[in-house]
Amino acid sequence: MSGPRSLSTVLILGIPILWVVVFMLLPYGIIVTYSFWVKAYPTFKPAFQFGNYLTLVTDPQYVQVLLRTLKISALVSVLSLLLAYPFAWWLVFRCHNQSLKTWAYMAVIAPLWVSYLLRAYIWKTILGTEGILNSFLMSTGIISEPSSLFLYNQFAMVVTLTYIFIPFMVMPIYTALERIPANLSEASSDLGMAPWQTFLKVTLPLSTPGIAAGFTLTFCLSFGDFIAPFLVGGPDGNLIASVIQSQFGSALNWPLGSALSIVMLVIVLAIVSLSDRIEARANTGAH
Repeated sequence: MSGPRSLSTVLILGIPILWVVVFMLLPYGIIVTYSFWVKAYPTFKPAFQFGNYLTLVTDPQYVQVLLRTLKISALVSVLSLLLAYPFAWWLVFRCHNQSLKTWAYMAVIAPLWVSYLLRAYIWKTILGTEGILNSFLMSTGIISEPSSLFLYNQFAMVVTLTYIFIPFMVMPIYTALERIPANLSEASSDLGMAPWQTFLKVTLPLSTPGIAAGFTLTFCLSFGDFIAPFLVGGPDGNLIASVIQSQFGSALNWPLGSALSIVMLVIVLAIVSLSDRIEARANTGAH
């Protein structure tokens, strides 16, 4: 009996482990190795040096791109939070019509079923010189001719990325708010606390894990995006993922692109680790 059980255990555990090794650890290992190589026109050659990482630290253009990416990702995450939290709170605590609640929640989730490119092109159409926004402003007399201020800038990137990734903020916050027992709010009210005090001392602290999870998802997804900035970013649309794509593509500088990828991976892992600590501390405080 031990034979079949051992074989089934090996199959159950071995296949996922093999998948992780082949499709995750091995590619990461290759990228790490390439990051220490040097570019030798027209390709690159093996070496062990830190010149690529030194370039990322000392070259102002790469520092500027990294800071710009962090700023855009932070703005997208904050804006998504400001929009998603009131909506999720209304769904959980104020929307008593189950049918309306279902339709409202699905309205947020439904865009995930639509092509990513289509969602990005929608905002290019809205913000363009002949788009919906310019047409509306001209029809109301606010402007006399189409404005080019709405597209191909950081504003357009933040708006587009917020629209694309806000479902990833709504879902964890909604889940966290739904898990808050109703009797806690009732007890807070019985003790004489005002609604805003109940929110600050009960609802908000207990929803912290959802906020942390949503912020992490939104930040990491926008941090690694390069399609939307390419479509609506213009001269300011050069983010770190765009630079990595160009290094592996037209520039044919895989070592530098690999070093950028590792830096990006380290930042994402740091954000995820910080989020895990915040969630763990919040869960500990709740218990």
